[in-house]
Amino acid sequence: MFLSNLLGTYTRPLSVCAALLLALSTACNQSPPETAATTQQPTTPPPVPGPNLTALADSNVVELLTPYLREHPGSEVLLHTRLGTMRLRLYDDTPIHKANFLLLIRKGVFNETLFQRVEKGLVIQGGRSTNRTIAINRYRLPPEIRPEHFHKKGALAMARYDDDQNPGQLSSGIDFYIVQGKKLAPNQSQAVAGRKLTPAQVQTYATEGGLPSLDGRYTVFGEVVEGLDVLDKIADEPIDAYKWPKKDVNMKMEVVGG
Repeated sequence: MFLSNLLGTYTRPLSVCAALLLALSTACNQSPPETAATTQQPTTPPPVPGPNLTALADSNVVELLTPYLREHPGSEVLLHTRLGTMRLRLYDDTPIHKANFLLLIRKGVFNETLFQRVEKGLVIQGGRSTNRTIAINRYRLPPEIRPEHFHKKGALAMARYDDDQNPGQLSSGIDFYIVQGKKLAPNQSQAVAGRKLTPAQVQTYATEGGLPSLDGRYTVFGEVVEGLDVLDKIADEPIDAYKWPKKDVNMKMEVVGG
């Protein structure tokens, strides 16, 4: 009896515990009630304002880029590389080249490019890409060659084909270069210049350096205002037989102020 009563006394509490454990187990194994999906779907960033890059052509760049610059102005650009950053100022009196450069930067085109040609004492040239994902048409810009803008050290200009293939001196839509050049004695700079130089320009070539042989032949539309040391570092990079830096010098660009 005593033993039976003891077993009976402890059996009931154990049964209650077992029932409680079963209830908890059942509750844990139940699926939670279905609720509405809370996972956020990725959003597409808003399109960058401006002409469609695949629509640009020699025949319509002035028509498309003129209103773009009026609606989306900008004057300074930061060009970032692994060797440092250059700050570029774009000229107001070369509006088509300025608008084109701003458009390509804001569309992210130059962020997929690198400096593909480096010639120490001459220029560093960029704008090409080995891995382009942004679709862009091939087009050219009308020349905006002005005598007050010359190829001093730090000058920003657009590349183009030579006169025999391009007598209209139309600029490339994407290939640009920055002048390093060399210092030249006054008689040297005028002797090789593509046009008559002013006394101030002759003095600049003597004290700062540049490449006067390109004056009057290519559109200069801006200049480096900070970071000439970065220009020199890029020009010092080892290059291969094709003048391509052995270690890629990629770039990222942004318009100051958006």
